[in-house]
Amino acid sequence: MVVQPYLHFYGRCDEALAFYEQALGAQVTFKMRNKEAPPEHAVQGEAGERIMHASFKVGQNTLMATDGMPGDTATPKYAGFSISLSLDNVSKGEKIFNALAQGGEVRFPWQSTFWAKGFGMVTDKFGVPWMVNVENKEP
Repeated sequence: MVVQPYLHFYGRCDEALAFYEQALGAQVTFKMRNKEAPPEHAVQGEAGERIMHASFKVGQNTLMATDGMPGDTATPKYAGFSISLSLDNVSKGEKIFNALAQGGEVRFPWQSTFWAKGFGMVTDKFGVPWMVNVENKEP
C-alpha cells in the first residue's frame, strides 16, 4: 500500500508547484490541464487552464495536486494533519523551514528540542501545514 497526500489548491496549483520546486527541490513528474483531457471530458475556456491532476516528488515521496473541479473556488482549510519532512542535516532543515515560511505562518519556530537537532512547524502560504524535523539520532 502507498499513501499519497492529494492537495487541492483551487486555482493556485501552478503557483504551488513552482513554490515547492523552489522551497523543497520538488520535481513535477506529471501535470494535466482540464483542456487536455480526452475530448468527451475536456473543459474549455478559463476552467480549461486549471490543473486537473499533477504529481510531484519530494525526496523519495510522491504527492499529488489539483486545482479542483471546474467551478471550485473554496480556499482549502487543511486541518487535523501536517506533512512531516525528516532530514539528516540541520542547515538543510532550517533552509527548507524558512523557505516554506515565506508568506506563510510559523506555528513553532525553528529550534533544537529534546528530540531533534532542529524542528519547526509552519503553515505555508497555500494553507498546507508542515513539520520539518532533523532527528537527534544520538541516545
